[in-house]
Amino acid sequence: QELKDKMTELLPLLPVLDQYKADTRLIVHLKEEVRNLSGSLLAIQEEMGAYDYEELQQRVLVLEARLHACMQKLGCGKLTGVSNPITIRASGSRFGSWMTDTMTPSADSRVWYMDGYYKGRRVLEFRTMNDFVTGQNFVQHLLPHPWAGTGHVVFNGSLYYNKYQSNIAVKYHFRSRSVLVQRSLAGAGYNNTFPYSWGGFSDIDFMVDENGLWAVYTTNQNAGNIVVSRMDPQTLEVLRSWDTGYPKRSAGESFMICGTLYVTNSHLAGAKIYFAYYTNTSSYEYTDIPFHNQYSHISMLDYNPRERVLYTWNNGHQVIYNVTLFHVIKTSGEL
Repeated sequence: QELKDKMTELLPLLPVLDQYKADTRLIVHLKEEVRNLSGSLLAIQEEMGAYDYEELQQRVLVLEARLHACMQKLGCGKLTGVSNPITIRASGSRFGSWMTDTMTPSADSRVWYMDGYYKGRRVLEFRTMNDFVTGQNFVQHLLPHPWAGTGHVVFNGSLYYNKYQSNIAVKYHFRSRSVLVQRSLAGAGYNNTFPYSWGGFSDIDFMVDENGLWAVYTTNQNAGNIVVSRMDPQTLEVLRSWDTGYPKRSAGESFMICGTLYVTNSHLAGAKIYFAYYTNTSSYEYTDIPFHNQYSHISMLDYNPRERVLYTWNNGHQVIYNVTLFHVIKTSGEL
């Protein structure tokens, strides 16, 4: 009977797998078309016939659109695994944050580095990841207001962070070196009222996923449970909020992927991704996704949708993890 029940659970996956196989065949076909067009391009370089070139250009544009549509179909998904950690650099104190721009698409290759969690104002901006690794080619920004915690995020050239000793969200624009907007998160706890399990003034955590800008925090009204809010990146207004029901002080860290909040059960060794809250259905489930906490004290964990990796600050080490997503296939519409 147990086996029969298991089979019943698996039956709904069959159409998903069929669709996945169909999409795989489609990708193979598209790759073949790319190869054919590459050959045609080489031939056309020798005989630059205007008509042939325009026709080929049209085929390239159509193919590009189809490939883009295919990537959109395979874009978002449910987190099923996290890779082993990849240590990029060892620097700074035990606590801090580092990040690249989360805007998609973006050609911005800068890396930002913010050491510490308490009253910091100095942000180092490196030109590229390689410069960050070697510690070269950086400029310094001195923020007009100090930060609290490590829950900062960079989106479209601006830093979003929590102003020290307040529940105020600040948007600081790097190129103009100015604050564009600041706004209070109504009712949000601050100053170690509702931090993550490691403390560190981590009451308010900003993050970006495929759906935009989010804030994770807690209010007295929500009895210490995690609240996740969609925010307008221009005005910092809260667009919609969800009460996840998960106590924030029991969470090590959290991050958003494709509208789902994933929560770890600890910041120490042995931690795993233990809880997922789905904003699209306002529902949750307990998960069991292990990840290797190599340096035993994570004080920052954020997803970057442009690179599809997790950025972490782990006991004075800057580390990334690759993620594995189970892609939910969208079957509507033609490619």
